[in-house]
Amino acid sequence: MVYLTYLVLGAAAGFLAGLFGIGGGLVIVSVLVFTFSTLGFSQEILVHLAVGTSLATIIPTSLSSSFAHHKKQGVRWAWVKKITLGLALGSLVGAWTANLLSGVALQAIIGGFVILVAVQMVLKLQPKPKEGEPSSAVLTAAGGVIGWASTIFGIGGGTLSVPFLVWCNGGMRQAVGTSAALGFPIALFGALGYLWAGWQHSDLPELATGYIYWPAFIGISVASVPFARVGARLAHFLPELLLKRLFAALLFIVGFKLLFF
Repeated sequence: MVYLTYLVLGAAAGFLAGLFGIGGGLVIVSVLVFTFSTLGFSQEILVHLAVGTSLATIIPTSLSSSFAHHKKQGVRWAWVKKITLGLALGSLVGAWTANLLSGVALQAIIGGFVILVAVQMVLKLQPKPKEGEPSSAVLTAAGGVIGWASTIFGIGGGTLSVPFLVWCNGGMRQAVGTSAALGFPIALFGALGYLWAGWQHSDLPELATGYIYWPAFIGISVASVPFARVGARLAHFLPELLLKRLFAALLFIVGFKLLFF
């Protein structure tokens, strides 16, 4: 039954990755925290294990989603190259930062952050799109911040990169597509960081390496890739306002789940 949960979770995460460019990490972390708790995993590492596993599953999901958006000409690859320079370092530092936090503190931080992002989207508390192209320095610096925060929260970066890319005058659809592409370096470097941070921890369950639990990784990854393509196709047909409202509603649900679980 647990393995069926991983497959269903993977399908939902993949669909959301393609639809919103968020890598599905918000949903994965929330459900894995609940699942790992029922399996009796140590409370000390439970949330860290959920975050590390989430980042690992985003690697194949983001590849599938970004490819689908690329075919729709929805990815600004010039921006991806510049932002990735900061993402690599930021993601590794983020994994180190998360390892310093207790499981309870990490879960509360994640839940609070998600709700704040949802409020920001609903109230439209963001700067208007700037004129002209952002500089290379701005893109790289933003990549560092996005990578650091996203790795702490176990997400593909869409909650930060989508609003940032909209501010960069990228448009909602291109922001979603470019965010999906950015999910790969965030997930890759973040997962490596969690793998190292949890290496040989005394409370790790069987079939885990560092803070990555392989049964969950396999089940989620198998189902997420095909559904990411479905979500990406749908993103190019839905109105932009509807996309933003659905995205905010999703964040509220997940944030409250993490805070009050």
